[in-house]
Amino acid sequence: MDDLIVRNISRMIIPFIQLYGIFVVFHGHLSPGGGFPGGAILGASIILYTLAFGSEKGHLKLPHSIAKWLESGAVIWYIILGLFGIFAGHVFLTNKPAGFYMGQAGDIISGGFIPMVTLAIGIKVASTMITLFHTMIEEEEH
Repeated sequence: MDDLIVRNISRMIIPFIQLYGIFVVFHGHLSPGGGFPGGAILGASIILYTLAFGSEKGHLKLPHSIAKWLESGAVIWYIILGLFGIFAGHVFLTNKPAGFYMGQAGDIISGGFIPMVTLAIGIKVASTMITLFHTMIEEEEH
């Protein structure tokens, strides 16, 4: 897209969109939200950047090789967190009985490892959205 207004407005609002996405991911155990909607917001911000500034600059912001590593790393992180419960003698993704610090209800440091799980989900969703979008753009250009 070659529109000056879209590029300038996008440049101004993308950091706020990303900040909101991070907020949604990290507050998912306290309020509505979590990994999926926060990851979708973060992914949408990079897609907006790609639409406003072009696919070449979009690929520079998050190259496919890094997105691939983020996708795989998020899944591995999720599995490792789940295995803690098994190694503690409980079921997969066991939280409190596995010995995770639960904190006080309503505090940001609460919920055991649920914030770490939502972070993994958010990274996976965002990187998958970005990868799919960039793949579709590449196919359309060729």
